[in-house]
Amino acid sequence: MTIDAPSTLPAEAAAQPTPQRTIRLGVVGLGKMGLSHLSMINAHPDVRVEAVVDAAGYLLDVLSKYTGLATFPSIDAMLAQRELDAVIIATPTKLHAPMVRSILEAGVDVFCEKPLSLTAADSEALAALAAETGRVTQVGYHNRFVGAFREVKRLLELGAIGRVTHLQAEAYGPVVLRGKGGTWRSDRNEGGGALYDYAAHPLDLMTWYAGEVQGVGGTVLESVFSASTEDQVYGTLFFGEGVSGQLSVDWSDESYRKMTTQLTISGTAGRIHADRQECQVYLRDTAPEIDGYTRGWNVRYTTELTDPVWFYLRGEEYSAQLDYFVQSVLTRRTDGLNSFRSAAATDRALSLLTADASAPRTTAGDGDGAHPAPATSAPSGRRFPWRRR
Repeated sequence: MTIDAPSTLPAEAAAQPTPQRTIRLGVVGLGKMGLSHLSMINAHPDVRVEAVVDAAGYLLDVLSKYTGLATFPSIDAMLAQRELDAVIIATPTKLHAPMVRSILEAGVDVFCEKPLSLTAADSEALAALAAETGRVTQVGYHNRFVGAFREVKRLLELGAIGRVTHLQAEAYGPVVLRGKGGTWRSDRNEGGGALYDYAAHPLDLMTWYAGEVQGVGGTVLESVFSASTEDQVYGTLFFGEGVSGQLSVDWSDESYRKMTTQLTISGTAGRIHADRQECQVYLRDTAPEIDGYTRGWNVRYTTELTDPVWFYLRGEEYSAQLDYFVQSVLTRRTDGLNSFRSAAATDRALSLLTADASAPRTTAGDGDGAHPAPATSAPSGRRFPWRRR
């Protein structure tokens, strides 16, 4: 199996010598994630938050009055009045591409919430612009900073389970549980639906472990409550060297208290199962010697695999990814973990899944099964699960 992504871990970033200077930073978008990022980054010893941007005037008034932060209604206004080294963007996904482009063109480094954009073309163009301008970039795929998922990466690079044959990635949670109302996340044109806003997390881990997706098949995008997007995502992915994968995602599953992401990876010499809490490893007699592991079942817990952070909110991984970005800015590391280049690879896979979900399917009753069913074959008032209206 080919591992394309860099193996650098957050602890290594902190260990690098850095110039003694403070990063001047702006935060754009003050929703749930934006306020979380602001809380963490404002406490970072190497950062000074110079400005915040949001469309809600009342929120800016409150922040200005009680925190003293400089507030602006737009990125253009912020850039015109503040000299910045870096910006965090945490707005609805449809706004990412134009905002990121403006920041890059201003010669400023960017941390952008995931996904990078709603189209593979936009993400590739932004990755190219970042490379051209020499900017430091990072996308908020926080699972790469979870101790158990980092351990999976390390074990794969050591060849612990031999040749990898298959990956199964799952994510379930109670995000969309009503048929009316909702937020930008449940609008396909605003946030990309369950595919872009939820499935992107386990899919990004798959590309980290197995390399870029080469093809997809049998993709199902099904709605449960949402009227304008999917709530469930199922599909098959094909990677290099004959590695296959299954993706199973449902953000309308109230049997889970919060989002749960898990991966199972099979290999010729064993098997790995990991979620946020632990990494379970089964090694056959043919597995190589790995320090700290024995033949049979092994369990490593996130608590023993996680480095301490300077500020805790929601989980160490959220602080760790921001510190990694800060250290990347200080050391001018332009292609580290979760760069625009790696995020564009994930977005290309999301684009493949989108296209595959709307393609005609071969169905029972089509003669010898060699011909695809016509796009109009769904009965009136009903649709096949793989087709979105």
